[in-house]
Parts: sequence; C-alpha cells; structure tokens
Amino acid sequence: MTEEIGSSATFYQYKLIKKIPLSKNMNIIYWIIPYTVAILVMILVSWTSIFYFLLAAPIVLWIQFVISRSALLISGSHYHKRWAFSRKSPWLGYMPNQFISYPLFRKINSITMWISLCVFAILAFWSPLSFTIGMLFWHLWFMLPRLYTIIGLSGQRKDGMIKFNPQDISYYKQ
Repeated sequence: MTEEIGSSATFYQYKLIKKIPLSKNMNIIYWIIPYTVAILVMILVSWTSIFYFLLAAPIVLWIQFVISRSALLISGSHYHKRWAFSRKSPWLGYMPNQFISYPLFRKINSITMWISLCVFAILAFWSPLSFTIGMLFWHLWFMLPRLYTIIGLSGQRKDGMIKFNPQDISYYKQ
C-alpha cells in the first residue's frame, strides 16, 4: 500500500512474480479423465455402477463446499466474501473469485483435502463400491487444479497473492 503525493488516496500495488499457464491440451486431458474412469468403472465393477459414479460428483462438491466454507468462516469472517462457487473449467467448485493470499489458499485446500478424505473413509463402510470409488475419484479430480497450483508455487515466497484466470494462475507480491 502506497500513498500518492498530494492526495490522501491509497491503492494496492501488486508485482507479478510468476504465471503458471493452463494450456488447452491440459484442459482437454483434464476433461477426458472422468470419461475414461467412468468406462473403467463400468467394465471392472458393473455396468450399473455408472449411476453411483455420477451421483458421487455433486455430493463430493457439496462436501467440499461445506468444509471449505466452514474453514473460511473459522479463519475470519471477511474471507468468505472473496470466494464463490465457480463453474469455469478447470476451477470447478468453491474457489476464490478475487486476489487471495497464498497461505490462506493452501490452508483451506489442505483442510478440505484431508477432512473430505476422512469423511469418504467413514462413508465407505456403508456405501457401495462404485459410489466409494466415485467419491474418491471426483474428490481428487476436483482438487487436481488446486494441487497443481500449490505444487507450481512451491518454490515461491509464501506471503504472496494468487489470482485465478481462465488461461493462467498469477502469483503476485504485495
């Protein structure tokens, strides 16, 4: 935050540190994976397992939303206003829609990753095999772009800001 000489207005200046590109080929492969896994589940488990596999996707999104939203509310009440449900590929699910601090992004996604896996492990005892496989697959598939972001920024400073765009992930220093 700097102050302009001669006025009392302040503004934020961000310096771009790194851009992680999201290529079209990567997006195509990202969308081919669910179809391939659905076919494999139908072949290896049973042809009716496709229904459980497809049912698992919205349930996993809802579980991830509840966990992320709860973690954001616990972290601080003003952060949840910067997050929204996204339908843009590959950022499906509850994602930041503005600049967000990198440590908060890592924290929320690690909480979501591990608590969701624990919920799925508990549900696995009462769920059909194809539903359990579906929940695990969709969870990892929805988390894959977020994990790609965390791995791509692993060597960078931890006090930056992230902005998600359709073509890239921009990492800024404030």
